[in-house]
Amino acid sequence: MKIACLGGGPAGLYFAISTKLRQPDAEITVFERNKPDDTFGWGVVLSDDALENLTANDPVSAEKIRDKFAYWDDIAVVHGGVRTVSGGHGFAGIGRKAMLIILQERARELGIDLQFETEVGPAASYQADYDLVVACDGLNSRVRSEFAEHFKPNIDVRPCKFIWLGTKQKFDDAFTFIFEKTKHGWMWIHAYQFDADTATVIVECSAQTWENWGFEAMSKEEILRTCEAIFADHLGGHALISNADHLRGSAVWINFPRVLCETWHHENVVLLGDASATAHFSIGSGTRLAFDSAIALAEFITTEPTLEQAFVRYQEERRLDVLRLQSAARNSLEWFEEVERYLDMDPLQFNYSLLTRSQRISHENLRLRDAQWLASAEKWFQDAAGAPSDAPTRPPMFAPYQLRDMQLKNRIVVSPMAQYKAVDGCPTDWHLIHYGERAKGGAGLVYTEMTCVSAEGRITPGCPGLYASDHEAAWTRLVDFVHAETDAKICCQIGHSGRKGSTQVGWETMDAPLTSGNWETVSASAIAWSVANPSPREISRAEMDSIKAEFVAAAEMAARAAFDMIELHAAHGYLISSFISPKSNIRSDDYGGSLQNRLRYPLEVFDAMRAVWPAEKPMSVRISANDWVGDEGVTPEDAVEIARAFTAAGADIIDVSAGQTTTEARPVYGRMFQTPFSDRIRNDAGIATMAVGNIYEADHANSILMAGRADLVCVGRPHLADPYWTLHEAARIGDRHADWPLPYLAGRDQAWRLADREAEVIRA
Repeated sequence: MKIACLGGGPAGLYFAISTKLRQPDAEITVFERNKPDDTFGWGVVLSDDALENLTANDPVSAEKIRDKFAYWDDIAVVHGGVRTVSGGHGFAGIGRKAMLIILQERARELGIDLQFETEVGPAASYQADYDLVVACDGLNSRVRSEFAEHFKPNIDVRPCKFIWLGTKQKFDDAFTFIFEKTKHGWMWIHAYQFDADTATVIVECSAQTWENWGFEAMSKEEILRTCEAIFADHLGGHALISNADHLRGSAVWINFPRVLCETWHHENVVLLGDASATAHFSIGSGTRLAFDSAIALAEFITTEPTLEQAFVRYQEERRLDVLRLQSAARNSLEWFEEVERYLDMDPLQFNYSLLTRSQRISHENLRLRDAQWLASAEKWFQDAAGAPSDAPTRPPMFAPYQLRDMQLKNRIVVSPMAQYKAVDGCPTDWHLIHYGERAKGGAGLVYTEMTCVSAEGRITPGCPGLYASDHEAAWTRLVDFVHAETDAKICCQIGHSGRKGSTQVGWETMDAPLTSGNWETVSASAIAWSVANPSPREISRAEMDSIKAEFVAAAEMAARAAFDMIELHAAHGYLISSFISPKSNIRSDDYGGSLQNRLRYPLEVFDAMRAVWPAEKPMSVRISANDWVGDEGVTPEDAVEIARAFTAAGADIIDVSAGQTTTEARPVYGRMFQTPFSDRIRNDAGIATMAVGNIYEADHANSILMAGRADLVCVGRPHLADPYWTLHEAARIGDRHADWPLPYLAGRDQAWRLADREAEVIRA
């Protein structure tokens, strides 16, 4: 096979090596426009498992790379004058130039033709002369642009500015992050050693700070001296050095482009490395991504019967790993883009937030890396939560939390989950058992499903209500049981279905109209939920007052039933939500138009409920923080203002959900996928929040809480499968301080023994 590699960076060289090892007879030429010893980067970071992959693929080059590595185990974070260090992270750094020289030597040993200082032409000019053309021409790939209509690249240029520099201040004891507040805004550096006397320093800042400093008008020398002055306390008198001699002035600053191509191959041309996909430098995986892809491509062009089949396998098998890595990288880069919202945190919590920013490092993973440091973090969290000084140190999910006079034993909340088992709005024994079991299961707070303020306000005929005396009696019986037999608190979520009412129960056809017996629905505007649903009637001013009175009556019933807390359901497209979202509110009166106007009726309802709800008891609001339709709907920025409005009206905590407000929504799912909205509200506005959405492990809950992304964590579907989720997760992670119901102590002891046995097996 005759192969042309267009680009002589790590991706192209390593692909050539990997292919030659598998196909000794292959004729491989690497074309590179620069000199052999030219490089515009500084250090490259690889993790322990990346080194293992290199060793398995080519032990010869891997050993030479390993000999050049600078190793470190610690990550240091300098913030607010405090240096916080955690260990067990296992990284290594090597100079990019040293790595390239090693790979070049290995390529020559294997008989690969390296042609440097060769201007690479269009890929099309190589296609006829070579069986395979590999485009490994980097971030600004010309080949990707040449065949853009086939590769369909998605390039997202991010707002932060950064510059790659070097220094003789070695930073040889830890991978170091340093945050400095300047007269023009925050700036920070990522620094790590990569050879005996040199370190990489990446200086980064927001676009606004960059503009405030006037970097655009500075020469390269002025930029270096300014950055030196900003970080002088950490450079030990050493200079910052640029090796980007080909760039002038502010061109040394970069905006990171997140690249992902829909297709990675066209005819006999295939993309590799940064040409096909990029991962933000803050997770240090770009080179690893290139190496792994190079190995995979070399393997498939060797083992598959045709190039087309090889390309298909290559994209299928690498794309998922790339997307996973890009997801982690996106989380990380977004954390840095919004870092100023976290910089007022306690240094210890800020350090934890940084370490877990990508979601690749979890709470229990940190325990494996540095148990002593994590224990100090957990102790800090418990102390900040007001736990007794002599209380055992426990993970954050088991810290107490207080809202007004309601004291929760821990931070786990059983989310509202519809049961569709009420009869004429009245809860039954199903609800008594269902909620009773979950109250016994260890959570601090248990929510009812949306409890409706009228028969017409129900979502389905199976939804419960608080609009009749028998409803109040049934709920009172249930609440009394929870209070008598458990130490959990219970919250009644109160709402009105609006245009999403008169539909079938969840296990039939979700949101579909009833097959018979439909009732008329109302909404902020006469817009049907979907083409399958009848259009609601636009609610009149008089009806708004009438329904507000129904909310008040429901709140009064909840108070008499002795609920510990109530929540106004202002999310998911139901009546109150329909006023907030511009996708469902096109009114032309005082209740439509601007966000302030769209909030007018929801706030009127909230104010009226708060007025009759006991002052010592808390009240929350559930909001949809993102309509998932871009600027056409409620955005995360809007959600901060919505949360501020309800908090100013007396809400004690905001229950932050998202979506379900329009059938046009295109949500982005994943673990903890709605938590960023909670994070934003909590840390931008200083408002207490609850996080919800695909949270299903203790690790998720503890990471969210310890990083300050929410104050309470709602766990939904796992509680449907396991009413005792909180107790079982406590046993699984080694917490032995949860209170089990007395009749279940024998089961507790067995659960603990089994969990300890499983932990021993894992350690072994």
